[in-house]
Amino acid sequence: MAEGTMLAFLSKRIALLAFTMLVVSALVFAAFEFTPGQVARKVLGPFATQNQVDILTEQMGLNRPVVVRYGEWLGNTLTGDLGYSTLYKTEVNAIIWDRLGNTLLLAGIAFAIIVPLSIILGISAGMREGSVLDRSISVGSIVTTSVPEFASGVFLASIFVIWLGWLPGTSPLDSGTGWSIWQQLVLPVAVMVLYDLGYVVRMVRASMVEVMTRPYIRTAILKGLSFRAVIMKHALRNAMIAPFTVILLQINYLVTGVVVVEAVFAYPGFGRMLLEAALAQDVAVVEAGALFAVLISVSTQIAGDLGYMMLNPRIRFS
Repeated sequence: MAEGTMLAFLSKRIALLAFTMLVVSALVFAAFEFTPGQVARKVLGPFATQNQVDILTEQMGLNRPVVVRYGEWLGNTLTGDLGYSTLYKTEVNAIIWDRLGNTLLLAGIAFAIIVPLSIILGISAGMREGSVLDRSISVGSIVTTSVPEFASGVFLASIFVIWLGWLPGTSPLDSGTGWSIWQQLVLPVAVMVLYDLGYVVRMVRASMVEVMTRPYIRTAILKGLSFRAVIMKHALRNAMIAPFTVILLQINYLVTGVVVVEAVFAYPGFGRMLLEAALAQDVAVVEAGALFAVLISVSTQIAGDLGYMMLNPRIRFS
């Protein structure tokens, strides 16, 4: 692959990322502008007088035209100033990096479990299509993926928190609760793994089944190669081409799509922060969170495309 072609590919994707982030930020800003309820009223509470609300609205600059406020916000964001959180009463930079770090910790552990386990199970099932092992893994994958996160969270908590008492019911990442940080991470990680593992396993299995029917696999077997050698030398690499992008896209879910898990276990993460900020109409936090979500989503897609093209020489950058 020519270096110039790759550079052009990356330039297009980065330009698309910047454009997407700009559009998303404008849409989020506009959505809050036309959402019923005043931000100042949310901050002061239901018992504040209208005069107090009007004064705070003016102090916050919310009485200015939306285009002016959006332009000011965009300019500040480009300099690294993400604004002030009306919900958390602090700078957005002070809260968002901490919450994002907590979610990345949770996502990193889950991803480190999901990837090798899904590859092992998916390949094991796909090697012998229709076998008892294949059917057991396939049914198990469908069942775990079909159960909503909140349901599996409640189920696991009922067993390990209420019945056995082995784990804490909440995960505030506070060692002062009497539970270690690692004990607090067990249940949230388990719920994420159970929900996401089945989907990736089915993708790996489907790819492996397809590869095992290819003529070059039959040729390798007819040449006298052992079944293990056929799998390791010919089938495995080709079977991982299609699921590679799917596996990388799970990063997007694990970072930005775990709102339910964080809410169930009171985990101080990125998704829970966005939910709380949206309910409180904290525009600055939601705007910053949306930008980070888009950045993570598009970045994983770019990485997935690059990896797919490198694994499959027939694909060219475009």
